[in-house]
Amino acid sequence: MASPNLNEIVTTTLRNRSGKLADNVTNNNALLARMRKKRTIKPVSGGRTIVQELEYAQNGTYQRYAGYQVLNIQPSDVFTAAEFDWKQVAVAVTWNGLEIDVQNTGEDQIIDLLESRISNAEKTMRNNLSFDLYSNGTADGGLQIGGLQLLVADAPTSGVVGGIDRSQWSFWRNQVFSGVNNGGAAVSSANIQGYMNQLWLSTKRQNDVTDLIIADNNFYNAYWESLQAIQRIMKEDSGEAGFQTLKYQGADVVADGGIGAACPANHMYFLNTDYIHYRPSSKRNMVPLENVQSINQDASVKLIVWAGNMTLSNAELQGVLIA
Repeated sequence: MASPNLNEIVTTTLRNRSGKLADNVTNNNALLARMRKKRTIKPVSGGRTIVQELEYAQNGTYQRYAGYQVLNIQPSDVFTAAEFDWKQVAVAVTWNGLEIDVQNTGEDQIIDLLESRISNAEKTMRNNLSFDLYSNGTADGGLQIGGLQLLVADAPTSGVVGGIDRSQWSFWRNQVFSGVNNGGAAVSSANIQGYMNQLWLSTKRQNDVTDLIIADNNFYNAYWESLQAIQRIMKEDSGEAGFQTLKYQGADVVADGGIGAACPANHMYFLNTDYIHYRPSSKRNMVPLENVQSINQDASVKLIVWAGNMTLSNAELQGVLIA
């Protein structure tokens, strides 16, 4: 039989760490770190789906007139909403009676055992959520978060995002640029700045511009090499979770490739993070559930759970450079 003080130890330890885990998830990812800085991480209290309001058109009553000319006062339909499904994630911390009552006796030893397993569970949650933020949402039969490969797609003229069919609604399509498809060559240090210039201009709306560029190692290295002749210095910004960054037109350029790479190969995302949102459930944002004792095993499990999704409120201001 498990130690009588174990439930209290496990519950207290996990409850005290759940808020820290949520913070560590945002600190572990350049996109989430920027969202937190821009305050576009918006917890959701509930609902059948996650609703994201959109401005999809301008007010149609703008009119030049003279004197007593009749003015257009017809209502303008300028708002709609995208609906994103809830996605759920869980990681389990388990233990058995042998470990707790025989091999790890005493409160300190129990805590040491739990700390190692909790730490591992937190790393697992953090790293896999970061990976999912770049996904197209198709893994595990569509149970995955709809990440950047869905929201800022390589082929933005097809597919349904947030319940809106991109083949029918042009306002809901992101920008995409490929040098090869535009009569150029594959990305290299010699041409990447020209390609970036064209994509940046296509995502610009007056002062609404790209503020974060995330690249895989290949494209990041091409841009980095293009700058080395002028000795551009990298900057480490504590507001971006310690990520090393280059600069482009005022935007931070961050590499998110390498070991356990999240950003897909040969991609560079031009993001206006005012319009990309991380929407965790306010009730299930890295929250530990109650202990569960197996009915046919000398074992117990405690789940750490998360629910939410990524959402988008303006697609036209987002872009991706692809190979």
